[in-house]
Amino acid sequence: MKNVLKIAFLALPFLFMSCSSDDDAMDREKEEFMGEVMTFDLSARSNSSVSGTATFTENEDNSTTLELKLDGTTSGMHPAHIHFNSASEGGDIAVSLEAVDGSTGMSTTTFSTLDDGTAITYMEAVNFDGYINVHLSADDLGTLVAQGDIGVNDLTGESKSYTLSSRDVDGIMGSVLFEERANGEAQATLMLENSPEDGMHPAHIHMNTAAEGGDIAFTFKSVNGTTGMSRTNVSALDDGTMFGYEDILDFDGYVNVHLSAEDLGTLVAQGDIGQNELTGESKTYELDSKAVDGIMGTATFEERVNGEALATLMLENTPEDGMHPAHIHMNTAAEGGDVAFTFNSVIGATGMSKTNVAALNDGTTFGYENILDYDGYINVHLSADDLGTLVAQGDIGQNELTGEAVTYQLNSVAVDAIMGTAMFEERVNGETLVTLSLQNTPVDGIHPAHIHMGSVAEAPGDIAITLNSVMGASGMSFTNVSAFNAAEGEEAEAITYENLTMFDGYINVHLSVENLATLVAQGNIGANAGS
Repeated sequence: MKNVLKIAFLALPFLFMSCSSDDDAMDREKEEFMGEVMTFDLSARSNSSVSGTATFTENEDNSTTLELKLDGTTSGMHPAHIHFNSASEGGDIAVSLEAVDGSTGMSTTTFSTLDDGTAITYMEAVNFDGYINVHLSADDLGTLVAQGDIGVNDLTGESKSYTLSSRDVDGIMGSVLFEERANGEAQATLMLENSPEDGMHPAHIHMNTAAEGGDIAFTFKSVNGTTGMSRTNVSALDDGTMFGYEDILDFDGYVNVHLSAEDLGTLVAQGDIGQNELTGESKTYELDSKAVDGIMGTATFEERVNGEALATLMLENTPEDGMHPAHIHMNTAAEGGDVAFTFNSVIGATGMSKTNVAALNDGTTFGYENILDYDGYINVHLSADDLGTLVAQGDIGQNELTGEAVTYQLNSVAVDAIMGTAMFEERVNGETLVTLSLQNTPVDGIHPAHIHMGSVAEAPGDIAITLNSVMGASGMSFTNVSAFNAAEGEEAEAITYENLTMFDGYINVHLSVENLATLVAQGNIGANAGS
Protein backbone atom coordinates (compact mmCIF):
# COMPACT_ATOMS: atom_id res chain seq x y z
CA MET A 1 0.00 0.00 0.00
CA LYS A 2 2.80 2.35 0.81
CA ASN A 3 4.36 1.69 -2.57
CA VAL A 4 1.05 2.35 -4.33
CA LEU A 5 0.66 5.67 -2.49
CA LYS A 6 4.22 6.56 -3.21
CA ILE A 7 3.74 5.96 -6.91
CA ALA A 8 0.53 8.01 -6.86
CA PHE A 9 2.25 11.00 -5.19
CA LEU A 10 5.15 10.78 -7.63
CA ALA A 11 2.74 10.86 -10.54
CA LEU A 12 0.95 14.03 -9.38
CA PRO A 13 3.60 16.56 -10.58
CA PHE A 14 3.63 15.03 -14.01
CA LEU A 15 -0.14 15.14 -14.12
CA PHE A 16 -0.16 18.82 -13.13
CA MET A 17 2.63 19.61 -15.62
CA SER A 18 0.73 17.90 -18.40
CA CYS A 19 -2.42 19.86 -17.61
CA SER A 20 -0.45 23.13 -17.43
CA SER A 21 1.16 22.49 -20.82
CA ASP A 22 -2.21 21.81 -22.40
CA ASP A 23 -3.62 24.99 -20.88
CA ASP A 24 -0.68 27.10 -22.22
CA ALA A 25 -1.19 25.71 -25.69
CA MET A 26 -4.87 26.54 -25.55
CA ASP A 27 -4.07 30.10 -24.32
CA ARG A 28 -1.62 30.64 -27.15
CA GLU A 29 -4.24 29.52 -29.63
CA LYS A 30 -6.60 32.05 -28.13
CA GLU A 31 -4.07 34.95 -28.40
CA GLU A 32 -5.09 37.49 -31.04
CA PHE A 33 -2.62 38.12 -33.90
CA MET A 34 -1.14 41.62 -33.56
CA GLY A 35 -0.04 42.80 -37.02
CA GLU A 36 2.00 45.80 -38.07
CA VAL A 37 0.19 49.08 -38.85
CA MET A 38 1.23 51.93 -41.17
CA THR A 39 -0.68 55.18 -41.84
CA PHE A 40 -0.35 57.64 -44.73
CA ASP A 41 -1.97 61.06 -45.12
CA LEU A 42 -4.54 61.94 -47.77
CA SER A 43 -4.77 65.62 -48.73
CA ALA A 44 -7.61 67.60 -50.27
CA ARG A 45 -7.74 67.97 -54.07
CA SER A 46 -9.90 69.90 -56.56
CA ASN A 47 -10.58 72.64 -54.00
CA SER A 48 -12.42 70.17 -51.78
CA SER A 49 -12.30 70.30 -48.00
CA VAL A 50 -11.81 66.54 -47.75
CA SER A 51 -8.71 65.05 -46.14
CA GLY A 52 -7.85 62.09 -44.01
CA THR A 53 -5.73 58.96 -43.62
CA ALA A 54 -5.10 55.58 -45.20
CA THR A 55 -4.21 52.94 -42.58
CA PHE A 56 -2.64 49.63 -43.68
CA THR A 57 -2.95 46.76 -41.17
CA GLU A 58 -1.11 43.44 -41.45
CA ASN A 59 -3.28 40.31 -41.21
CA GLU A 60 -2.16 36.90 -39.94
CA ASP A 61 -2.35 35.40 -43.44
CA ASN A 62 -0.04 38.23 -44.73
CA SER A 63 -2.92 39.97 -46.49
CA THR A 64 -3.56 43.68 -45.91
CA THR A 65 -6.59 45.54 -44.61
CA LEU A 66 -6.72 49.13 -45.81
CA GLU A 67 -8.98 51.53 -43.95
CA LEU A 68 -9.68 54.94 -45.49
CA LYS A 69 -10.94 57.52 -43.01
CA LEU A 70 -11.89 60.90 -44.46
CA ASP A 71 -13.09 64.12 -42.86
CA GLY A 72 -15.29 66.53 -44.81
CA THR A 73 -17.41 64.06 -46.82
CA THR A 74 -21.17 64.50 -46.58
CA SER A 75 -23.01 62.00 -48.80
CA GLY A 76 -22.62 59.71 -51.77
CA MET A 77 -20.14 56.98 -52.55
CA HIS A 78 -16.57 57.95 -53.49
CA PRO A 79 -14.63 55.40 -55.57
CA ALA A 80 -11.03 54.87 -54.42
CA HIS A 81 -7.98 53.15 -55.86
CA ILE A 82 -4.29 52.53 -55.30
CA HIS A 83 -2.37 53.62 -58.41
CA PHE A 84 1.13 52.83 -59.64
CA ASN A 85 3.90 55.50 -59.32
CA SER A 86 3.74 58.78 -57.41
CA ALA A 87 0.75 61.11 -57.61
CA SER A 88 2.84 63.73 -59.44
CA GLU A 89 3.75 61.16 -62.11
CA GLY A 90 0.36 59.47 -62.36
CA GLY A 91 -0.22 55.80 -63.15
CA ASP A 92 -2.72 53.03 -63.80
CA ILE A 93 -4.93 51.50 -61.13
CA ALA A 94 -3.13 48.80 -59.13
CA VAL A 95 -5.78 47.93 -56.52
CA SER A 96 -9.48 48.81 -56.61
CA LEU A 97 -10.69 49.70 -53.11
CA GLU A 98 -14.13 49.70 -51.57
CA ALA A 99 -15.80 53.07 -52.20
CA VAL A 100 -15.79 55.55 -49.33
CA ASP A 101 -19.23 56.06 -47.80
CA GLY A 102 -19.71 59.83 -47.77
CA SER A 103 -21.99 59.70 -44.72
CA THR A 104 -19.28 58.09 -42.57
CA GLY A 105 -16.11 58.94 -44.49
CA MET A 106 -15.06 55.30 -44.14
CA SER A 107 -13.99 52.49 -46.42
CA THR A 108 -12.40 49.13 -45.56
CA THR A 109 -10.75 46.79 -48.07
CA THR A 110 -8.80 43.57 -47.48
CA PHE A 111 -6.54 42.47 -50.33
CA SER A 112 -3.67 40.10 -51.02
CA THR A 113 -3.33 40.61 -54.78
CA LEU A 114 -3.29 43.46 -57.23
CA ASP A 115 -6.18 43.78 -59.67
CA ASP A 116 -4.14 41.84 -62.25
CA GLY A 117 -3.75 38.89 -59.87
CA THR A 118 -0.18 39.59 -58.78
CA ALA A 119 0.30 38.59 -55.15
CA ILE A 120 1.22 41.38 -52.73
CA THR A 121 2.15 40.94 -49.08
CA TYR A 122 1.66 43.49 -46.33
CA MET A 123 5.32 44.52 -46.43
CA GLU A 124 5.12 44.93 -50.19
CA ALA A 125 1.94 46.99 -49.80
CA VAL A 126 3.41 49.46 -47.30
CA ASN A 127 6.53 49.82 -49.48
CA PHE A 128 4.59 50.05 -52.73
CA ASP A 129 5.54 52.59 -55.40
CA GLY A 130 2.10 54.09 -55.51
CA TYR A 131 -0.54 56.59 -54.42
CA ILE A 132 -4.21 56.65 -53.51
CA ASN A 133 -6.94 58.58 -55.34
CA VAL A 134 -10.43 59.18 -53.92
CA HIS A 135 -12.91 60.38 -56.56
CA LEU A 136 -16.03 62.51 -56.35
CA SER A 137 -18.30 59.79 -57.74
CA ALA A 138 -18.50 56.87 -60.16
CA ASP A 139 -19.95 59.29 -62.71
CA ASP A 140 -17.19 61.88 -62.14
CA LEU A 141 -13.92 60.03 -61.74
CA GLY A 142 -12.08 63.05 -63.16
CA THR A 143 -12.71 65.06 -60.01
CA LEU A 144 -10.52 64.04 -57.09
CA VAL A 145 -11.57 64.87 -53.54
CA ALA A 146 -8.46 63.45 -51.83
CA GLN A 147 -5.10 62.04 -52.77
CA GLY A 148 -1.92 60.85 -51.08
CA ASP A 149 1.38 59.16 -51.85
CA ILE A 150 2.06 55.86 -50.11
CA GLY A 151 4.91 53.42 -49.62
CA VAL A 152 8.27 54.54 -50.99
CA ASN A 153 6.64 57.75 -52.24
CA ASP A 154 5.62 58.87 -48.75
CA LEU A 155 7.07 62.25 -47.76
CA THR A 156 9.55 62.17 -44.88
CA GLY A 157 8.80 65.69 -43.65
CA GLU A 158 12.16 67.04 -44.84
CA SER A 159 11.76 69.89 -47.34
CA LYS A 160 13.48 72.90 -48.88
CA SER A 161 11.80 75.93 -50.46
CA TYR A 162 13.43 78.43 -52.83
CA THR A 163 12.07 81.82 -53.85
CA LEU A 164 11.18 82.50 -57.50
CA SER A 165 11.35 86.24 -58.15
CA SER A 166 9.40 88.19 -60.76
CA ARG A 167 11.20 88.72 -64.06
CA ASP A 168 9.74 89.99 -67.35
CA VAL A 169 6.08 90.07 -66.23
CA ASP A 170 5.44 92.22 -63.17
CA GLY A 171 3.64 90.53 -60.31
CA ILE A 172 4.22 86.89 -61.25
CA MET A 173 6.40 85.33 -58.57
CA GLY A 174 6.36 82.41 -56.18
CA SER A 175 8.37 79.47 -54.91
CA VAL A 176 9.56 75.97 -55.65
CA LEU A 177 9.25 73.44 -52.81
CA PHE A 178 11.23 70.20 -52.83
CA GLU A 179 9.98 67.50 -50.41
CA GLU A 180 11.97 64.36 -49.64
CA ARG A 181 10.37 60.97 -50.30
CA ALA A 182 11.07 57.77 -48.36
CA ASN A 183 12.96 56.41 -51.39
CA GLY A 184 15.25 59.48 -51.56
CA GLU A 185 13.47 61.03 -54.52
CA ALA A 186 11.66 64.36 -54.27
CA GLN A 187 8.30 65.94 -54.96
CA ALA A 188 8.71 69.38 -56.55
CA THR A 189 5.85 71.83 -56.19
CA LEU A 190 5.97 75.09 -58.16
CA MET A 191 3.54 77.70 -56.84
CA LEU A 192 3.11 81.05 -58.61
CA GLU A 193 1.04 84.11 -57.74
CA ASN A 194 -0.87 86.12 -60.38
CA SER A 195 -0.36 83.67 -63.26
CA PRO A 196 -2.95 84.16 -66.06
CA GLU A 197 -5.85 81.68 -65.88
CA ASP A 198 -5.38 80.46 -69.45
CA GLY A 199 -1.60 80.16 -69.17
CA MET A 200 0.58 77.05 -69.27
CA HIS A 201 4.09 77.94 -68.12
CA PRO A 202 7.00 75.59 -68.95
CA ALA A 203 9.60 75.35 -66.19
CA HIS A 204 13.09 73.91 -65.92
CA ILE A 205 16.13 73.57 -63.68
CA HIS A 206 19.16 74.98 -65.50
CA MET A 207 22.86 74.47 -64.83
CA ASN A 208 24.92 77.25 -63.14
CA THR A 209 23.53 80.40 -61.54
CA ALA A 210 20.80 82.55 -63.07
CA ALA A 211 23.40 85.32 -63.48
CA GLU A 212 25.59 83.01 -65.56
CA GLY A 213 22.91 81.11 -67.45
CA GLY A 214 23.16 77.47 -68.50
CA ASP A 215 21.60 74.52 -70.30
CA ILE A 216 18.42 72.79 -69.14
CA ALA A 217 19.18 70.01 -66.65
CA PHE A 218 15.65 68.99 -65.57
CA THR A 219 12.16 69.60 -66.95
CA PHE A 220 9.22 70.19 -64.59
CA LYS A 221 5.60 69.72 -65.49
CA SER A 222 4.28 73.06 -66.77
CA VAL A 223 2.65 75.40 -64.25
CA ASN A 224 -1.12 75.60 -64.76
CA GLY A 225 -2.03 79.30 -64.85
CA THR A 226 -5.47 78.70 -63.36
CA THR A 227 -4.06 77.12 -60.20
CA GLY A 228 -0.57 78.62 -60.36
CA MET A 229 0.76 75.17 -59.53
CA SER A 230 2.62 72.18 -60.89
CA ARG A 231 3.81 68.99 -59.17
CA THR A 232 6.66 66.89 -60.54
CA ASN A 233 8.46 63.81 -59.24
CA VAL A 234 12.21 64.34 -59.21
CA SER A 235 14.37 61.22 -59.48
CA ALA A 236 16.72 61.83 -62.42
CA LEU A 237 17.99 64.64 -64.62
CA ASP A 238 16.84 64.80 -68.23
CA ASP A 239 20.02 62.94 -69.26
CA GLY A 240 19.21 60.05 -66.91
CA THR A 241 21.66 60.96 -64.14
CA MET A 242 20.23 60.13 -60.69
CA PHE A 243 18.93 63.29 -59.07
CA GLY A 244 17.17 62.99 -55.73
CA TYR A 245 16.41 65.25 -52.78
CA GLU A 246 19.96 65.36 -51.40
CA ASP A 247 21.36 66.11 -54.88
CA ILE A 248 19.01 69.08 -55.23
CA LEU A 249 20.30 70.69 -52.02
CA ASP A 250 23.85 70.80 -53.43
CA PHE A 251 23.05 71.36 -57.11
CA ASP A 252 24.73 74.18 -59.03
CA GLY A 253 21.56 75.41 -60.70
CA TYR A 254 18.57 77.73 -60.99
CA VAL A 255 14.90 77.55 -61.98
CA ASN A 256 13.30 79.35 -64.92
CA VAL A 257 9.54 79.59 -65.47
CA HIS A 258 8.57 80.76 -68.97
CA LEU A 259 5.55 82.63 -70.29
CA SER A 260 4.52 79.85 -72.68
CA ALA A 261 5.84 77.05 -74.88
CA GLU A 262 5.64 79.49 -77.80
CA ASP A 263 7.45 82.27 -75.92
CA LEU A 264 10.26 80.64 -73.93
CA GLY A 265 12.27 83.86 -74.23
CA THR A 266 9.96 85.65 -71.79
CA LEU A 267 10.62 84.65 -68.20
CA VAL A 268 7.86 85.09 -65.63
CA ALA A 269 9.83 83.86 -62.58
CA GLN A 270 13.37 82.79 -61.73
CA GLY A 271 15.42 81.72 -58.73
CA ASP A 272 18.72 80.14 -57.76
CA ILE A 273 18.63 76.78 -55.98
CA GLY A 274 20.97 74.35 -54.22
CA GLN A 275 24.46 75.64 -53.55
CA ASN A 276 23.56 78.88 -55.34
CA GLU A 277 20.90 79.84 -52.80
CA LEU A 278 21.48 83.18 -51.10
CA THR A 279 22.21 83.00 -47.36
CA GLY A 280 20.69 86.39 -46.54
CA GLU A 281 24.09 87.96 -45.86
CA SER A 282 24.79 90.95 -48.12
CA LYS A 283 26.85 94.10 -48.50
CA THR A 284 26.00 97.23 -50.49
CA TYR A 285 28.45 99.87 -51.72
CA GLU A 286 27.59 103.28 -53.12
CA LEU A 287 28.48 104.12 -56.73
CA ASP A 288 28.77 107.88 -57.10
CA SER A 289 28.09 109.93 -60.23
CA LYS A 290 31.20 110.76 -62.27
CA ALA A 291 31.32 112.21 -65.81
CA VAL A 292 27.57 112.03 -66.52
CA ASP A 293 25.40 113.94 -64.05
CA GLY A 294 22.59 111.96 -62.48
CA ILE A 295 23.89 108.46 -63.18
CA MET A 296 24.62 106.84 -59.83
CA GLY A 297 23.59 103.80 -57.84
CA THR A 298 24.77 100.81 -55.83
CA ALA A 299 26.66 97.53 -56.02
CA THR A 300 25.16 94.82 -53.82
CA PHE A 301 27.01 91.58 -53.11
CA GLU A 302 24.91 88.71 -51.72
CA GLU A 303 26.48 85.60 -50.22
CA ARG A 304 25.63 82.18 -51.66
CA VAL A 305 25.56 78.90 -49.74
CA ASN A 306 28.73 77.81 -51.58
CA GLY A 307 30.59 80.97 -50.53
CA GLU A 308 30.35 82.66 -53.92
CA ALA A 309 28.42 85.91 -54.41
CA LEU A 310 25.68 87.40 -56.55
CA ALA A 311 26.68 90.93 -57.57
CA THR A 312 23.85 93.29 -58.55
CA LEU A 313 24.72 96.68 -60.02
CA MET A 314 21.76 99.06 -59.96
CA LEU A 315 22.06 102.50 -61.57
CA GLU A 316 19.63 105.41 -61.86
CA ASN A 317 19.09 107.50 -65.02
CA THR A 318 20.99 105.30 -67.47
CA PRO A 319 20.03 105.84 -71.15
CA GLU A 320 17.61 103.18 -72.41
CA ASP A 321 19.85 102.18 -75.32
CA GLY A 322 23.04 102.07 -73.24
CA MET A 323 25.25 99.11 -72.40
CA HIS A 324 27.69 100.03 -69.64
CA PRO A 325 30.76 97.83 -69.03
CA ALA A 326 31.76 97.53 -65.36
CA HIS A 327 34.77 96.19 -63.49
CA ILE A 328 36.36 95.80 -60.08
CA HIS A 329 39.79 97.43 -60.13
CA MET A 330 42.74 96.98 -57.78
CA ASN A 331 43.50 99.67 -55.16
CA THR A 332 41.31 102.67 -54.30
CA ALA A 333 39.56 104.82 -56.87
CA ALA A 334 41.85 107.70 -55.81
CA GLU A 335 44.92 105.60 -56.66
CA GLY A 336 43.61 103.77 -59.72
CA GLY A 337 44.57 100.23 -60.68
CA ASP A 338 44.24 97.38 -63.16
CA VAL A 339 41.00 95.52 -63.84
CA ALA A 340 40.67 92.56 -61.44
CA PHE A 341 37.12 91.35 -62.19
CA THR A 342 34.66 91.92 -65.03
CA PHE A 343 30.92 92.26 -64.35
CA ASN A 344 28.17 91.66 -66.87
CA SER A 345 27.45 95.03 -68.48
CA VAL A 346 24.72 97.23 -67.00
CA ILE A 347 21.73 97.34 -69.36
CA GLY A 348 20.64 100.95 -69.77
CA ALA A 349 16.94 100.11 -70.15
CA THR A 350 16.83 98.52 -66.69
CA GLY A 351 19.90 100.12 -65.09
CA MET A 352 20.84 96.68 -63.82
CA SER A 353 23.35 93.89 -64.20
CA LYS A 354 23.69 90.62 -62.30
CA THR A 355 26.96 88.68 -62.17
CA ASN A 356 28.08 85.58 -60.30
CA VAL A 357 31.32 86.23 -58.44
CA ALA A 358 33.49 83.15 -57.84
CA ALA A 359 36.96 84.04 -59.14
CA LEU A 360 38.98 87.03 -60.34
CA ASN A 361 39.78 87.33 -64.03
CA ASP A 362 43.12 85.62 -63.41
CA GLY A 363 41.41 82.58 -61.86
CA THR A 364 42.10 83.42 -58.21
CA THR A 365 39.26 82.33 -55.93
CA PHE A 366 37.16 85.36 -55.08
CA GLY A 367 34.02 84.78 -53.05
CA TYR A 368 31.80 86.80 -50.74
CA GLU A 369 34.23 86.95 -47.81
CA ASN A 370 37.09 87.98 -50.12
CA ILE A 371 35.01 90.87 -51.46
CA LEU A 372 34.44 92.30 -47.99
CA ASP A 373 38.20 92.61 -47.43
CA TYR A 374 39.27 93.42 -50.99
CA ASP A 375 41.52 96.40 -51.76
CA GLY A 376 39.51 97.60 -54.74
CA TYR A 377 36.93 99.85 -56.36
CA ILE A 378 34.26 99.66 -59.06
CA ASN A 379 34.15 101.58 -62.34
CA VAL A 380 31.09 101.70 -64.60
CA HIS A 381 31.86 103.05 -68.08
CA LEU A 382 29.75 104.92 -70.63
CA SER A 383 30.15 102.23 -73.31
CA ALA A 384 32.51 99.62 -74.70
CA ASP A 385 33.60 102.23 -77.27
CA ASP A 386 34.15 104.91 -74.62
CA LEU A 387 35.75 103.25 -71.60
CA GLY A 388 37.48 106.54 -70.77
CA THR A 389 34.19 108.12 -69.68
CA LEU A 390 33.06 106.92 -66.27
CA VAL A 391 29.39 107.14 -65.34
CA ALA A 392 29.69 105.77 -61.78
CA GLN A 393 32.42 104.77 -59.36
CA GLY A 394 32.81 103.56 -55.77
CA ASP A 395 35.30 102.03 -53.38
CA ILE A 396 34.58 98.56 -51.99
CA GLY A 397 35.92 96.09 -49.43
CA GLN A 398 38.55 97.46 -47.08
CA ASN A 399 38.43 100.78 -48.94
CA GLU A 400 34.81 101.47 -47.98
CA LEU A 401 34.29 104.67 -46.02
CA THR A 402 33.16 104.25 -42.42
CA GLY A 403 31.21 107.52 -42.28
CA GLU A 404 33.73 109.17 -39.98
CA ALA A 405 34.95 112.45 -41.55
CA VAL A 406 36.35 115.88 -40.78
CA THR A 407 36.51 118.95 -43.03
CA TYR A 408 39.14 121.73 -42.96
CA GLN A 409 38.95 125.18 -44.57
CA LEU A 410 41.41 126.14 -47.31
CA ASN A 411 41.64 129.93 -47.51
CA SER A 412 42.52 132.07 -50.51
CA VAL A 413 46.20 133.18 -50.63
CA ALA A 414 47.84 134.72 -53.74
CA VAL A 415 44.85 134.38 -56.12
CA ASP A 416 41.65 136.03 -54.96
CA ALA A 417 38.49 133.91 -54.82
CA ILE A 418 40.28 130.51 -55.04
CA MET A 419 39.38 128.77 -51.81
CA GLY A 420 37.67 125.63 -50.64
CA THR A 421 37.90 122.63 -48.30
CA ALA A 422 39.91 119.52 -47.52
CA MET A 423 37.76 116.62 -46.33
CA PHE A 424 39.35 113.62 -44.61
CA GLU A 425 37.24 110.41 -44.62
CA GLU A 426 38.10 107.24 -42.74
CA ARG A 427 38.24 103.89 -44.58
CA VAL A 428 37.44 100.48 -43.08
CA ASN A 429 41.16 99.62 -43.18
CA GLY A 430 42.06 102.77 -41.24
CA GLU A 431 43.45 104.67 -44.21
CA THR A 432 42.12 108.07 -45.35
CA LEU A 433 40.46 109.47 -48.45
CA VAL A 434 41.49 113.13 -48.77
CA THR A 435 39.24 115.19 -51.04
CA LEU A 436 40.30 118.73 -51.98
CA SER A 437 37.47 120.83 -53.36
CA LEU A 438 38.29 124.34 -54.63
CA GLN A 439 36.13 127.09 -56.11
CA ASN A 440 37.07 129.31 -59.06
CA THR A 441 40.08 127.35 -60.29
CA PRO A 442 40.98 128.01 -63.96
CA VAL A 443 39.61 125.36 -66.32
CA ASP A 444 43.05 124.51 -67.71
CA GLY A 445 44.82 124.58 -64.34
CA ILE A 446 46.70 121.71 -62.64
CA HIS A 447 47.37 122.61 -58.99
CA PRO A 448 49.90 120.56 -56.97
CA ALA A 449 49.01 120.07 -53.30
CA HIS A 450 50.81 118.83 -50.18
CA ILE A 451 50.41 118.29 -46.47
CA HIS A 452 53.26 120.08 -44.68
CA MET A 453 54.62 119.74 -41.15
CA GLY A 454 53.83 122.47 -38.66
CA SER A 455 51.20 125.18 -38.90
CA VAL A 456 50.51 127.96 -41.41
CA ALA A 457 51.90 130.43 -38.88
CA GLU A 458 55.16 128.45 -38.72
CA ALA A 459 55.47 127.95 -42.49
CA PRO A 460 57.39 126.93 -44.38
CA GLY A 461 57.46 123.38 -43.11
CA ASP A 462 58.72 120.25 -44.83
CA ILE A 463 56.39 118.26 -47.08
CA ALA A 464 55.00 115.26 -45.19
CA ILE A 465 52.51 113.85 -47.71
CA THR A 466 52.02 114.60 -51.41
CA LEU A 467 48.40 114.83 -52.51
CA ASN A 468 47.10 114.36 -56.04
CA SER A 469 46.94 117.65 -57.94
CA VAL A 470 43.68 119.60 -58.07
CA MET A 471 42.21 119.59 -61.59
CA GLY A 472 41.23 123.13 -62.53
CA ALA A 473 38.23 122.06 -64.63
CA SER A 474 36.58 120.30 -61.67
CA GLY A 475 38.37 121.99 -58.76
CA MET A 476 38.77 118.52 -57.24
CA SER A 477 41.46 116.06 -56.24
CA PHE A 478 41.18 112.67 -54.53
CA THR A 479 44.09 111.03 -52.71
CA ASN A 480 44.35 107.85 -50.68
CA VAL A 481 46.60 108.50 -47.69
CA SER A 482 48.13 105.50 -45.95
CA ALA A 483 51.73 106.62 -45.27
CA PHE A 484 54.08 109.59 -45.13
CA ASN A 485 56.37 110.33 -48.06
CA ALA A 486 59.57 108.29 -47.86
CA ALA A 487 63.07 109.03 -49.12
CA GLU A 488 64.25 106.82 -51.95
CA GLY A 489 65.22 103.39 -50.64
CA GLU A 490 63.51 103.90 -47.30
CA GLU A 491 60.30 102.28 -46.06
CA ALA A 492 57.34 104.65 -45.74
CA GLU A 493 55.91 105.20 -42.26
CA ALA A 494 52.20 104.33 -42.10
CA ILE A 495 49.64 106.84 -40.88
CA THR A 496 46.02 106.11 -40.01
CA TYR A 497 42.95 108.33 -40.21
CA GLU A 498 43.01 108.75 -36.44
CA ASN A 499 46.64 109.93 -36.50
CA LEU A 500 46.18 112.10 -39.57
CA THR A 501 43.29 113.99 -37.97
CA MET A 502 45.59 114.77 -35.02
CA PHE A 503 48.63 115.60 -37.17
CA ASP A 504 50.58 118.84 -36.62
CA GLY A 505 50.28 120.08 -40.18
CA TYR A 506 48.76 122.26 -42.87
CA ILE A 507 47.89 122.05 -46.59
CA ASN A 508 49.30 124.11 -49.43
CA VAL A 509 47.76 124.20 -52.93
CA HIS A 510 50.04 125.72 -55.57
CA LEU A 511 49.31 127.59 -58.78
CA SER A 512 51.15 125.11 -61.02
CA VAL A 513 54.08 122.70 -61.21
CA GLU A 514 56.09 125.52 -62.82
CA ASN A 515 55.03 128.05 -60.18
CA LEU A 516 55.07 126.28 -56.81
CA ALA A 517 55.95 129.54 -55.10
CA THR A 518 52.49 130.95 -55.78
CA LEU A 519 49.92 129.54 -53.36
CA VAL A 520 46.26 129.58 -54.35
CA ALA A 521 44.87 128.06 -51.13
CA GLN A 522 46.12 127.09 -47.69
CA GLY A 523 44.76 125.82 -44.37
CA ASN A 524 45.65 124.19 -41.08
CA ILE A 525 44.64 120.59 -40.39
CA GLY A 526 44.65 118.09 -37.53
CA ALA A 527 46.05 119.43 -34.28
CA ASN A 528 46.28 122.92 -35.81
CA ALA A 529 42.66 123.15 -36.97
CA GLY A 530 41.00 126.33 -35.79
CA SER A 531 44.28 128.21 -35.33
